[in-house]
Amino acid sequence: MTATNSAPLHEPTAAELADQIERLGQRLQDVRESIGRVIFGQDRVVDQTLITLLAGGHALLIGVPGLAKTRLVETLGTVFGLEDKRVQCTPDLMPADILGSEVLEETDAGRRSFRFVRGPVFCQLLMADEINRASPRTQSALLQAMQEHRVTVGGHPHDLPRPFHVLATQNPLEQEGTYPLPEAQLDRFLMQIDVGYPDLQAERSMLLATTGAEEAQAVRVMSAEELMTAQRLVRRVPVGEAVVEAILALVRTGRPDHSEVEEVRAQVAWGPGPRASQSLMLAIRARALLDGRLAPSIDDVMALAGPVLRHRMALNFAARAEGATIDDIIDRLSAPFA
Repeated sequence: MTATNSAPLHEPTAAELADQIERLGQRLQDVRESIGRVIFGQDRVVDQTLITLLAGGHALLIGVPGLAKTRLVETLGTVFGLEDKRVQCTPDLMPADILGSEVLEETDAGRRSFRFVRGPVFCQLLMADEINRASPRTQSALLQAMQEHRVTVGGHPHDLPRPFHVLATQNPLEQEGTYPLPEAQLDRFLMQIDVGYPDLQAERSMLLATTGAEEAQAVRVMSAEELMTAQRLVRRVPVGEAVVEAILALVRTGRPDHSEVEEVRAQVAWGPGPRASQSLMLAIRARALLDGRLAPSIDDVMALAGPVLRHRMALNFAARAEGATIDDIIDRLSAPFA
């Protein structure tokens, strides 16, 4: 047996953990304030996106054009000091346009060799704009990157920078020339965040702030290293047994083969898998940390059930014909905990 020089990691005491959560909660309030200078009327969307990053996941932002989805991603890159890149998805976009490719080079001496040219996926915050306009082949190119944080090109693996997050946008109105995301791709997203219109007061503030001679800018508040430290802290946030049982009950009841809820058995084609439970557990921890609380509650589970579950379930044909929605099903699943 060989000896190692690595010392065991120090496990923080309850008091130390509480102090770390409180200090990070204060920093995250500064993050919210910086984002709020340029993003108006989307507090719920901002919070859910921050929760996704704190949980170490990826998010799918769905909304009509002009709701600051692209601006939000750029702002997050600035606030967290992340290297961000943008890919505009189109039907002719190829996997190599995202991952990169190997090019053949010849030296002056006549020697030939391949050199890997990195694609835009080699960043810390990747925005895949209108992801459903990319072909299925190109969509699948992101699968390994999102799950394993590395890509394989020409048989050689290439590690991606850390942290690595994909924030993809999707336009629900533009159906012509789009390719619906397959279930395996959807399941890679920790949350589906629906982006709606701002209210009247927020839109008034946005109108005045963005059409004048000067426009407010977000400022850097945290670094990439601090974000990764926060992600590790999220996994240390304690979760009570009652909250764990609520997560399990909610997710398992959404599976038609095992559900005791009549609407689920009659209307759901397939339900959420185990990754949904994992995502919900991380998300509620991140939500508690974002608010500076020491532990999540069942209210956190109910607040995030929709964003975590709605893209991991599907209605059958009869339910769609009757006008049922996934959000209706999730509300029915959440009713016993209300």
